Amino acid sequence: MDRRSVEHLLRQVAAGEVSAEEAAHQLQSLPFEDLGFARIDHHRALRKGYPETIFCQGKTTAQILAIAQRLAAHGSLVLATRLSPEAAQTLVQHFPRAEYDELARVVLVRPDDVPLEEKGLVVVACAGTADLPVAREAMITARAMGAKVEGIFDVGVAGIHRLLAYSDRLRAARVVVVVAGMEGALASVVGGLVDSPVVAVPTSVGYGASFNGLSALLTMLNSCASGVVVVNIDNGFGAGYAAALINNRTRTPEE
Repeated sequence: MDRRSVEHLLRQVAAGEVSAEEAAHQLQSLPFEDLGFARIDHHRALRKGYPETIFCQGKTTAQILAIAQRLAAHGSLVLATRLSPEAAQTLVQHFPRAEYDELARVVLVRPDDVPLEEKGLVVVACAGTADLPVAREAMITARAMGAKVEGIFDVGVAGIHRLLAYSDRLRAARVVVVVAGMEGALASVVGGLVDSPVVAVPTSVGYGASFNGLSALLTMLNSCASGVVVVNIDNGFGAGYAAALINNRTRTPEE
């Protein structure tokens, strides 16, 4: 339940459309709901403006579905990441409005009465096609949080002219998310081109000495370009979330 839902409920109580008892019943699971195997933070949307996300790795399909059902019952958007194909299909079968991105391993279920918002601009650039799963996770997360999102793919430093062809779109963004494996140099290059924050995401893509993303992580952490911040290896969700928070707080007077 987010701030909009609570305000709507309170207006219904004030207008006599909903009794105080019914309102109390709807609010009784705040701040969290205990399912035994999980304690769902229904208060998070009120505190942070965005509901709890289901990180599905290590959870059973039954657990994932139960959490998703309770979030949806409270009018929350449901975002489930790192899904197995079996768990994803279960969610898709249960929620007719579910959007499944197989590459990103993400399922998104929007509440029926919440329109899609697209504010500002977050650009997600990835170095190679192999980085697309992490880039897609970042894009879906930022878009779910109300940001307008564009993707620029396969523009790594081995062919820097590919990146420079999109200089205008990079400079137009309020935030740029850069996803790269191997040596992770793309984040520094982009950081030297734009005047917006750059959220760098190292990926585990690369040959042996990349050490499953450690090489890219260290390169990004040691970037000499100002304004580059780094999230954990393969953490597209974290990058998309941070980018959306920055984007949504950086608004023009018209917004």
